[in-house]
Amino acid sequence: MEEQKKTYYIDVGHGQISQSPTASAWSFKIQANDEEITQLRELFDQNYSTEWKNFFRAHVPYVQYHHDRENDSYDSTIDQVYGMIYNLGDEEAKNHIRSMNILPNQG
Repeated sequence: MEEQKKTYYIDVGHGQISQSPTASAWSFKIQANDEEITQLRELFDQNYSTEWKNFFRAHVPYVQYHHDRENDSYDSTIDQVYGMIYNLGDEEAKNHIRSMNILPNQG
């Protein structure tokens, strides 16, 4: 039996997931089950940790962005976040992500 999906409101910039459309600003509306929300939360947590590493790395001026593993990790994770939002999102979310042209094979 498939787990019941609920509506969630997502703010990628702040890594926020809410079930209330009025609790905070949000960019995307999705339908997800508990397992999918846990996975999305883990991706946000991973990027939060990477952001701190990037903050400290930013004080090392000789490492360029395109040679920095933490930046690669952040970019990969944010692609996964947008991929999940695309797959779970409403039509407006899908259209917005399509317009961003950041994911391969968006259908």
